[in-house]
Amino acid sequence: MTADTTETHTVGVTGAAGYIGSRVTKVLLDEGHDVVPVDDFSVGDVQSIDGRRVEELDVRDRGALREAFDGVDAVMHLGAVSGVPDCQEDPEYAFDVNVGGTENVAWLCREWGTPMVFPCSMAIIGDPVEFPISADHPRNPLNFYGRSKALSENDVHQLADGEFPAHVYVKSNLYGHHELNGREIGKNTVINIFVDKALNEEPLTVHEPGTQARDFIHVKDVARAYALSLDELVGSDPGATTFTLASGDDRSILDIAEAVQSIVAEERGYEVPIEMVENPRESETEVGDFTVDTSEAADEIGFEAEYDVDRAVREMVR
Repeated sequence: MTADTTETHTVGVTGAAGYIGSRVTKVLLDEGHDVVPVDDFSVGDVQSIDGRRVEELDVRDRGALREAFDGVDAVMHLGAVSGVPDCQEDPEYAFDVNVGGTENVAWLCREWGTPMVFPCSMAIIGDPVEFPISADHPRNPLNFYGRSKALSENDVHQLADGEFPAHVYVKSNLYGHHELNGREIGKNTVINIFVDKALNEEPLTVHEPGTQARDFIHVKDVARAYALSLDELVGSDPGATTFTLASGDDRSILDIAEAVQSIVAEERGYEVPIEMVENPRESETEVGDFTVDTSEAADEIGFEAEYDVDRAVREMVR
């Protein structure tokens, strides 16, 4: 059963002060939904979105979550300790937030029968061995970040079974900026770092061997996908579905650096050098193929990426 896309809902959003969460909140508000945005402000610092104040809340506090989200029509659980380095630095804290926090949200969704959107990461896959990468690909995470997300994916499926509908995204690598309250919101992802370095006329440092491939998806496309999920989930049958969320823009890191170098030369009139450096991350996949099955999201929620890397980099450079 698919909800009427003209219908508006009240949506709880965790991690609303952050890179993705602030964009998701903005998109939902623009579509006429009511949003209850919360964050613990450990990383994100967006205080308000279109006049809607982001309330301080720790997802490890189930009682606070219950009070904040009581009566919502859906929950988008985007709050997490994201990225490999932060999880390696304090794995116990990362476990408490990523696994315990997700269990808290999923338990409340189970209690209320409330739909849930939860993003995982390609980090749950580890070194891919089947192509294109689909939601059914075996899980073999290489680092604690991936392990925490793999545990949470299983938790959501177990708790949703027969109780509430959920979409779980195995999401590819993010990039891009978005504007909010006249401010540019970004994150230190590889493409963003390359563009920032190039605009400062600094060398683009590529971790060896440079042939390691990734799929890259723009933050605006990700936020739009979550909004599409909302339309599908409200009023649908219980149970969790995992699917891949990617753009289909599969490139090596060196290819990305060369694209940024070329676009900056065209748009700004100077060329920045590319430097190969030793890869400091041992727990990182270095496969040369990262083709992702994009048909799953197209079939499930009608999603197609609007951004490709060249277009987005050109916009950022301009």
